[in-house]
Amino acid sequence: MNRHQCSGPALVASILAAVLLAGCTGYKPPPAAFHEAINQPYMLGAGDKVRITVFGQGDLTNTYSIDQSGYVAFPLVGAVPARGRTVQELEEYIAGELRKDYLRDPDVSVEVDQYRSVFVMGEVGGAGQYAYTPGMTVQNAIATAGGFTARANQRNVDITRQINGKVITGRVLISDPLLPGDTVFVRERLF
Repeated sequence: MNRHQCSGPALVASILAAVLLAGCTGYKPPPAAFHEAINQPYMLGAGDKVRITVFGQGDLTNTYSIDQSGYVAFPLVGAVPARGRTVQELEEYIAGELRKDYLRDPDVSVEVDQYRSVFVMGEVGGAGQYAYTPGMTVQNAIATAGGFTARANQRNVDITRQINGKVITGRVLISDPLLPGDTVFVRERLF
C-alpha cells in the first residue's frame, strides 16, 4: 500500500475525526437581526387573528383572521392590508378608511387575539404545528412537541424566521425566545 492510500479502519477514523471536528466548531451566533427582531414591534402576518374594536359600533367589532394574502376582510372597508403592519398601524389605517365615507371620528382599537403558529421539526417526539404563546422559548416549543428524541442535539437548534420580508436561518440556544411563525429544527447529534 502506498502512502496515499488509507486502509479501511484508518479511512473510517479519518472521516469520523473530520465529522467530529466539524460538529465541535458548534455554536455560531445567529445574525444580529434575529435578536433585533425580538425587540421590535410585532408585525402582523398571515395566520394571525386580530380583535378589532370600533367603539360605539358593535356590528364592526369582532375577531378577524389575516388571510394567506395578508389581508383582513373588514365590513364597509373591504380587504385591509395587514401583513407587515403593527397593530397601531392597522388601527390608523382602518380608522382612516372608516373616516372617509362612514364615520365622523372612529375610535378603533386592534389587538392580537391569536398569534400565528410555530413549527417544530426534526428530532422531537411529535413534529408539527403548535400554537404560539407570548414569551415562548425554543425549549417551550420543543416541550410542546413532545420533547427531544434520544438522538437529538439538545444544545442548540436551527430557527428559520422571516425578518423584513427575508427568510433567515440561524442557530440559537434552546433558551432563546421565539416569534410567531418561526420554524424550529432540532438536529440529530453526531454521537
